[in-house]
Amino acid sequence: MQWSRNHRLIACWLAALLLLGPAAAARKRKLPKPGFNLFSVKQDIELGRAGAKEIESKVELVTDEQVNRYVQTIGRKLAATRYAGDFPYTFKVVRDDAINAFALPGGPTYVNTGLILAAENEAQLAGVMGHEIAHVALRHGTSQASKANFIQIAAIIGSGLLGGGSITSELARLGISFGASSVLLKYSRSAEKQADILGAYIVHDAGYNPVEMARFFEKLQAETGKRSKIATFFSTHPDPGNRMQRIEEEVPYMAPREYDAGSGRLPEIQKRLRALGAAGPPAGEKAPARRTPRTSPERSSKPAPQTGPPSAARLSRPPRIALPSGSFRTYRGRGFSFRYPGNWRVYEGEDASVTVAPPDAVTQARGKGLTVVRGAIFGFLAGAALQQASLAEATRLLVKRFQSANPSLRPVNRQPTPMTLSGRPALLTTLFSDSPYEGETEIDLLVTVKTRDGLFYAVFAAPQRDFRAFQPAFRGILNSVLLSN
Repeated sequence: MQWSRNHRLIACWLAALLLLGPAAAARKRKLPKPGFNLFSVKQDIELGRAGAKEIESKVELVTDEQVNRYVQTIGRKLAATRYAGDFPYTFKVVRDDAINAFALPGGPTYVNTGLILAAENEAQLAGVMGHEIAHVALRHGTSQASKANFIQIAAIIGSGLLGGGSITSELARLGISFGASSVLLKYSRSAEKQADILGAYIVHDAGYNPVEMARFFEKLQAETGKRSKIATFFSTHPDPGNRMQRIEEEVPYMAPREYDAGSGRLPEIQKRLRALGAAGPPAGEKAPARRTPRTSPERSSKPAPQTGPPSAARLSRPPRIALPSGSFRTYRGRGFSFRYPGNWRVYEGEDASVTVAPPDAVTQARGKGLTVVRGAIFGFLAGAALQQASLAEATRLLVKRFQSANPSLRPVNRQPTPMTLSGRPALLTTLFSDSPYEGETEIDLLVTVKTRDGLFYAVFAAPQRDFRAFQPAFRGILNSVLLSN
């Protein structure tokens, strides 16, 4: 006997209940979490608000009160779920017959009239909206901007080196806006997969059948190439494959509930949109789509090495990390000075280099140099070749020297960012390395300046997962550097 899809879903739920119970099942399931991101949540919200102004100056919003209230009611139900994150979500309808929806960082969410007209039931519309909310909750837009423009973003946000002005104006200088091709709105297949999973839990919690979300996406994918109105959706939401199977695999971990199989007010709203002149596929006609090329792969999670001497051995991450204190001390060396957190220590090297770091972030094996997990390293590199070289060339020579001691170190494949330090021209170079913590990646921000004593350098290092917590301390140290030669 062949079972329907609903029967199979019920069987999955019963299996979960018998084996685990709903509470235990939820505890055992690890859902996607936000990944690497140089932006703060507050900055996500700031970006979203600025982006909303830009978007709304270019699109035509639907002003009909009934249509807007309908979409906002669905949106509020989705945003109120425990998986949506604490963002100030807003929901507006764009008069556009392309089958699409998108959400800006921080929560502004837009639904095209073409999407509303293409949905077969309210659960499908809610499914796409829940998918977009998942992108916001997982902070995919700013995460991808952080990866794709790491060196510039690190300069603007990670180190606060470019001075005043809003984040949005600084990003605009880099050509990052909120157009259809913006890195803030164009997701990878990995991000799509995560949004499918978390979106399924969002719509389930709001009372909609998550399988309808997968059905709608699969319907669009099956119609690839038949209608151009779906092209926009798949150009920014590449198909990660096996959507139905992936969501059905999540069902046993969701608390069992009955869904309203009806279409809600969707037919009424669709009729109203057509009366208002909104386009979209004729009633009963399936909407199509086309495949887009695979987006660039995610950056490798196993990049470069540690600055300075190589680690003696891999370390285990301690249960707690000591954060920098709010008080500062001053270090005065030969040709430079700086301020550093009061709960950090100074370690002077035989080569005239100076390291400042928390005591719990420094180790030294017998016969080996310091292994610095989190902290800052300062020094000079001298020589006739450096005196004749440009700042950019001298920086490349310094990086090569670091790499000879630490082969895993590698620069991001971008040009260094010009800046100033102590009133002098400087360069910021972003590097990755293998963290001393087993299986983790380290971020190393290198700042270089030419002086009479040679090439002055400052390196700010921390594991990727800790970098945000140490950014204020790094920024304070760097802003306090004074060069006297």
